[in-house]
Amino acid sequence: MSVRDELTTASAEADLRAALNRALRDLDAAKATREELVNAVYRAAGDAARALVIPPVPKPVPDRRRGRPEVAVVVLSDWQLGKKTPSYNSEVCAERIERLAAKVQKLTDIQRADHPVRELHVFAIGDLVEGELIFPGQAHRIDASLFRQVSVDGPRILTGFLRTMLATFDRVTVWSVDGNHGAIAGPMRREMHPESNGDRILYQNARMLLEPEKRLAWHMAEPDGERNWYIVARIGAYSSLLLHGDQFRGHSGIPWYGIQKKAGGWALGAIADEFTDLDFGHYHQPTRLTLNRVTARCNGSTESHNTYAIEQLAAVGRPSQGLRFVEPEGGHVTAEYTVWLD
Repeated sequence: MSVRDELTTASAEADLRAALNRALRDLDAAKATREELVNAVYRAAGDAARALVIPPVPKPVPDRRRGRPEVAVVVLSDWQLGKKTPSYNSEVCAERIERLAAKVQKLTDIQRADHPVRELHVFAIGDLVEGELIFPGQAHRIDASLFRQVSVDGPRILTGFLRTMLATFDRVTVWSVDGNHGAIAGPMRREMHPESNGDRILYQNARMLLEPEKRLAWHMAEPDGERNWYIVARIGAYSSLLLHGDQFRGHSGIPWYGIQKKAGGWALGAIADEFTDLDFGHYHQPTRLTLNRVTARCNGSTESHNTYAIEQLAAVGRPSQGLRFVEPEGGHVTAEYTVWLD
């Protein structure tokens, strides 16, 4: 590392420490209203993000292929960044997202042998962070504070992935919703402002860090005083309703009946925006469910060991994330993959 790099790193670390100290002062002073608390949290997140310096992404080589173009779609969810198990931690999460990026490039090259694939859409559907106070004893099962999850490790991993995608595709579009593990106060989250969500702060930090990249677009719902729990992603004639999945009530695994009931209600007009498919995570099991003309897809998780799931559900899964290719003019999926990350 050069002297200039060392000075830059030291300056960034000092800025991060100053941001944390400022956040603590702001939080102490922001006891009057929940709105002031939210503003204090977002100010700290923004200060931390601006302390990082990211060089511009080189453009990919122009794709001269002929044929009917398709669009790649990668689904990111349930990284549970910060979680510590016998085979999983923040470092393993970072390694697996790098592996995901490499496999997306390889699988896209296979598709490009037949037709152009110049664009990528990223469905970020929550629980990218593990949180701190979601369940009793969680503080003993994490290797990074919520601050590091949303302002240091999370932005580094997510922006790293998006930068690799920007070097692979002409244009990248992100659609993002919040997960339940992003709740700041865990069991007391009903007392918090709905915007106080770790996933949302992570998205906003990554969004600000990559703001100079004009080939990147980001869609995040901005409900007035409500949780960013769903958004309808549109790719030409294709669309998908994105949500985290904790909206489906049930136990002992994926609640099939609950999914069918709610998806039907949403499609019948409870959600005004029309959609052709549905994407969710939360259950950590890559699964596809056909509901008449709507395909509901459950995304996998990057974690490889979950003691709670083994004990309570007798379930464990391989780490994975989803990838598919969409023909936007016809509005249908042409190919899809479960990308294994172990």
